[in-house]
Amino acid sequence: MSFARSVATVGGLTMLSRVAGFARDVLTASVLGAGPVADAFFVALKLPNFFRRLFAEGAFSVAFVPLFSERLQRDGRAAALAFAGEALAVLLCVLVPFTVLAVAAMPHLMTVLAPGFTGDAGRFDLAVDYARLTFPYLMLVSLVALLGGVLNALDRFGPFAAAPVAFNLTLIAALLLAPRIGLDRGAAMAAAVSLSGIVQLVWMAWACRAAGATVALPRPRLTPGVRRLFRLAGPAAIGAGVMQINLFVDVILASLLPSGAVSFLYYADRLNQLPLGIIGIAIGTALLPLLSRHVAAGDHAAVRHDLSRALEFSLLLGLPAAVALVAVGHPIVAVLFERGAFGPAETAATAHTLAAYAVGIPAYVVTKVLSAAFFARQDTATPVRIAIAVTVANGLLAFALLHVIAHVGIALATGLTAWLNVALLVAALRRRGLLEVDERARRRAPRIVLASAGMAFGLAGAAALLDPWLFAAPGAVRLAALAVLVAGGGALYAGLAHALGAARLGEVRDLLRRRRGQG
Repeated sequence: MSFARSVATVGGLTMLSRVAGFARDVLTASVLGAGPVADAFFVALKLPNFFRRLFAEGAFSVAFVPLFSERLQRDGRAAALAFAGEALAVLLCVLVPFTVLAVAAMPHLMTVLAPGFTGDAGRFDLAVDYARLTFPYLMLVSLVALLGGVLNALDRFGPFAAAPVAFNLTLIAALLLAPRIGLDRGAAMAAAVSLSGIVQLVWMAWACRAAGATVALPRPRLTPGVRRLFRLAGPAAIGAGVMQINLFVDVILASLLPSGAVSFLYYADRLNQLPLGIIGIAIGTALLPLLSRHVAAGDHAAVRHDLSRALEFSLLLGLPAAVALVAVGHPIVAVLFERGAFGPAETAATAHTLAAYAVGIPAYVVTKVLSAAFFARQDTATPVRIAIAVTVANGLLAFALLHVIAHVGIALATGLTAWLNVALLVAALRRRGLLEVDERARRRAPRIVLASAGMAFGLAGAAALLDPWLFAAPGAVRLAALAVLVAGGGALYAGLAHALGAARLGEVRDLLRRRRGQG
């Protein structure tokens, strides 16, 4: 499978998950709005999600996939699957007691996660109750991540990319069924989070079996391979999860603000995560096993080529996404969320927060590529040192801006420090002579910037013309107007990119058809 086709597979299924997620968020905004119950649920959801992204999909994946790929390349499939089983057994021994302890200590954890809630007994108690229901999801989704890493290393990207759809559908079902069976909607959604983990685990186990990659569960032993895995995963927990740490800091600071700030950040981040998931996660997921194999084989020319194409893809897709969310974020938020308990004031607050987050989208996507260059070489120490510096800078900047522009300042600090992360990663790679970008990527970068700027002007003008249909029309008409705006912006960008030489449609077709290892 070509690199571009792998990105398209992961990105397409991630988009499906995001669409289901938006349906969930629209329903959540309509029912819960941005009040105390919503704040409590989003904080409860943030806790297992933070650990999931930091460890399960972050540290564990970036450490496990290169080691599994190395074992696969050197010793064959049976040995690689045996290593996966060893890792699974030890992972369970760590996760089960960790989950039990976290659930028992939840009031203390909540004091750290949302210190601002301690002065509001209602929000604090709700958040603790909801978090006790959501936290088992961490254990379940960690097992899902291990099985997904196995399939990704075998070039089967679809099942793991599709698994999050179950998460969103389960929560939608909880929102719709809760009032019919007399349950509190917040509690029902919290319980549904862990239930979705069970569904995803069953799905991934079936996918592994269908791929002939069943992972057995042996007696837990700290074998040399498992020890090496956890040595790499330790620093990678921070190196791969710098953005998650920043978002964790965001929640702590937002809890100090009046009610609604946590929700504004959540809804804005959900929109911000759409391009990050479709572009950044897709590129990073497809690139890591590919680079790991090239590094294991000593094919430096292939490493240089794939890094250059990945950086080119990152700018080509990430920059216009960021520009679009800044240019027309307000109508996007209004059409998707403004109904029921979510009114114009909430729309404005969320749109401003979204624009601040969007500043960092291209940087986040590029970071996925640059980090993969380290992780493929089993170097997780360098990114962790950089991550620590970036995290400290984010906290300090967010705290400073918090006093000036409230929750928007928190989001802006996250966006700006994402660029600091890129600068430090680039400097580290250049010092080691590991960042060689080819002439094609250097030539096309400024043209991508020009095409994105042209699209921004076009979107702003189109939004002004469509204003009556975006804000004052019935719901179906507003959705249609937004679809026209988004499609028009995409078409304009594609035309400008082709005209300016930022991308060639024929090359995109060739990339999608080309088999990996050819050309």
